[in-house]
Amino acid sequence: MSATAHLPDVDVLIVGAGISGISMAAHLKMLCPHRSFAIVERRARLGGTWDLFRYPGVRSDSDMHTLGFAFEPWTEEKSIADGALILNYLNRIADDRDIRRHIRFDSKVLSAAFDSASGLWVASLEGPDGQRSRMTAQWLYLGSGYYDYDRPYEVQFAGREDFAGHIVHPQFWPKNFDYSGKRVVVIGSGATAVTLVPSMAGKAAHVTMLQRTPTWYAIQPSGDRIANVLRKVLPAKLAYRIIRFKNVRFQDFVFKRARSKPRQVGDFLTRRIKAVLGDKYDARTFTPPYNPWEQRLCLVPDGDLFQAIKAGKASIVTDHVDCFDATGIVLKSGRRLDADVIVTATGLKMAMAGKIKLSLDSVPLDFADHYYYKNTMFSNVPNLAIVFGYLNASWTLRADLNARFVCEVLNTMKKKGARIAVPRLAPNHRLDQDDVYNFSSGYIQRARHRMPKSATDTRWRLNQDYIHDKAWMRSDPVDDGVLEFSRASGPIRSNAQVETAQ
Repeated sequence: MSATAHLPDVDVLIVGAGISGISMAAHLKMLCPHRSFAIVERRARLGGTWDLFRYPGVRSDSDMHTLGFAFEPWTEEKSIADGALILNYLNRIADDRDIRRHIRFDSKVLSAAFDSASGLWVASLEGPDGQRSRMTAQWLYLGSGYYDYDRPYEVQFAGREDFAGHIVHPQFWPKNFDYSGKRVVVIGSGATAVTLVPSMAGKAAHVTMLQRTPTWYAIQPSGDRIANVLRKVLPAKLAYRIIRFKNVRFQDFVFKRARSKPRQVGDFLTRRIKAVLGDKYDARTFTPPYNPWEQRLCLVPDGDLFQAIKAGKASIVTDHVDCFDATGIVLKSGRRLDADVIVTATGLKMAMAGKIKLSLDSVPLDFADHYYYKNTMFSNVPNLAIVFGYLNASWTLRADLNARFVCEVLNTMKKKGARIAVPRLAPNHRLDQDDVYNFSSGYIQRARHRMPKSATDTRWRLNQDYIHDKAWMRSDPVDDGVLEFSRASGPIRSNAQVETAQ
């Protein structure tokens, strides 16, 4: 492709029709109505995570007044919402804002190559029948999430093939799977397991959650009483802004208090559990070996997990798997758990950029060689943005911030007559790296070697403070002397190549 190549097929190519992609499309319509865009979605329906996961009880792991979009009020009674309600919300927005017609379903982006001579991304797509096509775009926006849709994290338990019952992973829940009257063991103690256990307990004979280590739980009402009252007396948008303000600050307070006074927060969380379980509380089961918010808190709406335990429908066992056999699980302690169904809620496998093969002027792009820029772009990578949500707050908070910022960059490019915007970082930058992934969660630790770099300098990091980020990104100019705008560019080299050449 040359600098005289034809105009792009679209100005912005959005990958993924989940929360991130829909947020970007809505912001383009609001802030960049002159820009054309297309969304490429590998699935047959929109929704991303909320379309993929169909296990019993699937729900949000944070309140919908912050997981909902800033521009579209959440008006349901439930603040902790099930997957079907979230899908309804996303579908309504796609239809009300005329986004659906821009979505190319059953299409997968295999690769995307940036050509600096023309300032365009050239994406290779695969359709539902395996046919290949090409699409060019000035800007590539990756709203493809952070985990592998094809392969979850699976632990290779010894004797797995000997088990005579059903083994199910929540990421691929069988349609109409009947577990009525079955003995179920859920391996894992994260957000998925905490959702599954009380949901399955209603039909199963008994559900056992098998955890290697205890988890911190936060009991919260599934409905926000203040929100429901405010919606009755105030216009929907005003009520939503107030509730969102309240919840964002409460989340921020809890996280920072957990970091500064972990024992105090741990005692508070423990008291809440004790209040529900009474004499069924066991300190060994509910005392994690780490502080609150060193891993994401597991939300327990209305204390449903503990209600199921109290009723005798569910239980928690702390032990390690030795092996599976024909009728259940043998534990390291020598104890065994009989089971008809084993659910391996062992976690997600992280994947950067939806596993798309990215390159800059034919040189493969390795994100680990680049620094984040304003939570959105990457050092020395042109016309590319990605969404990686907050680890300590709702995903959508970052998605909305990033979408707004990219729209501001696109508008600045139009004013300047620029085709390319790239955050320039010199090879002798002297940035101090910082560990923003300071969470002990397994899915993060397993993928750290593939993650982009972050610095102590806010401009070059994936920051974990939404309140700060919102104020700073609104006040800091787009044309900040770091983001370089140009009509054309020479060959682009990765940070690693630049440093090697010095």
